[in-house]
Amino acid sequence: MKIVSYNVNGIRAALNKGFLDWLATVDPDVVCLQETKAMKAQLDLDLFAEAGYEHNYWFSAQKKGYSGVALLCKKQPDHIEYGTGIDYMDFEGRNIRADFGDISVMSMYLPSGTNIARLDHKLMYMADFQKYADTLRKTHPNLVVCGDYNICHQPIDIHDPVRNKNVSGFLPVEREWIGDFIASGFIDSFRAFNTEPDNYTWWSYRANARANNKGWRLDYGMVNSSLKDRLKRSVILSEAKHSDHCPILLEID
Repeated sequence: MKIVSYNVNGIRAALNKGFLDWLATVDPDVVCLQETKAMKAQLDLDLFAEAGYEHNYWFSAQKKGYSGVALLCKKQPDHIEYGTGIDYMDFEGRNIRADFGDISVMSMYLPSGTNIARLDHKLMYMADFQKYADTLRKTHPNLVVCGDYNICHQPIDIHDPVRNKNVSGFLPVEREWIGDFIASGFIDSFRAFNTEPDNYTWWSYRANARANNKGWRLDYGMVNSSLKDRLKRSVILSEAKHSDHCPILLEID
């Protein structure tokens, strides 16, 4: 199974930038999208079907033009789970999961902490999502949680760890949470294959950050440790430029 995860920063904008042509060259089995910023009714779903993803599922925020996650699937999943059942998460359209045989693939968009109120919201989400994942893995042990975590785990994951130490996305409490999330039984699939610096998935639109590779690694393919021997590849596809993020790709037997 080849899985791509991509924060598209608006699926309609990404479509206008050649997203589907790019997708055809990568040819994944499952695509996890975040920050779709669109209601299902606002999209021409035939475009996705014609691209080979007849089975596409959208979970939008109640607020128009905000957040939202989706799954594009070549094969019909056994089950789709919209949301987590936790109201404040689901109002913002942040989680959708597809089950394929013994593997479950989730697209997750973890909140950013751009101000005090949103940081408190983010911390609450992080704590509640850990509990949710712990419970979910009792019935779905082979869980893959792909998406934009809005956190850099280690100094290697951010271009300037010193100046950004007090910025949301690299705060000690956020870094501790993602470390604990991994320790609870997940594998950071990219770091299982690549321990080199300067590998990022998001760049500010300011100060020519992308051209200078002044980035942050915010997007992860977290794989439950039960899938360790089935994990074959995990890479960052930095050449894709339909968003301020770039996609990640992982392959599982």
